[in-house]
Amino acid sequence: MKAMILAAGLGTRMRPLTDRCPKPLLPVADKPLIVHHLERLARAGIREVVINVSYRAEQIITALGDGRDFGVTIAWSRETTPLETGGGIRQALPLLGEAPFLLVNGDIWCDLDPATLPALGDDLAHLVLVDNPDHHPDGDFHLDAAGRVHATGEPRLTFAGLSLLDPALVADQAPGAFPLAPRLKAAMAAGRVGGTRHRGAWVDVGTPARLAALDTRLRAQG
Repeated sequence: MKAMILAAGLGTRMRPLTDRCPKPLLPVADKPLIVHHLERLARAGIREVVINVSYRAEQIITALGDGRDFGVTIAWSRETTPLETGGGIRQALPLLGEAPFLLVNGDIWCDLDPATLPALGDDLAHLVLVDNPDHHPDGDFHLDAAGRVHATGEPRLTFAGLSLLDPALVADQAPGAFPLAPRLKAAMAAGRVGGTRHRGAWVDVGTPARLAALDTRLRAQG
């Protein structure tokens, strides 16, 4: 299985840290945030990684190269302007192929082992959900007792920024910028989205304060 890491965002919530350094390269416990992802993917046996880049793309490409230093092979999907999540995946499909792939938001940190996620089967997506953090108390989606994800319903959990996706979820869309959420909600309405509730460590590394807190936590763990 291949993985795609989303790394094309502008990192506006991270300013001023991202004025000169793209968010994926911000250091956490002495290594760039995105390197934590690459190393976890390699440990899970996922060796082929697609990364989309736009803002300060050359800095990211220069830092990571072809991925061999991290046990993976990286293919780069360059976006002249950010295409949003859906559009970025749509553009990267020639690199991803036709098989389901793991999608990773570049601005999260999670101790989930991707190898533990179930196969998609007939589903178009399988989302990893976590308990709602303080900064997102209302959550995103409802996970029922049968492991199906719904756009409505209570209680709600937060999407962790980790998912298995079938390329068919976006393959019929025209190239260009578009969000992924409407495609996911349509698949939920059709009963084709499953979910896993992850109860381990997870951080939305979206602000300088949360980045600093994660750095402190990982250093304490050694």
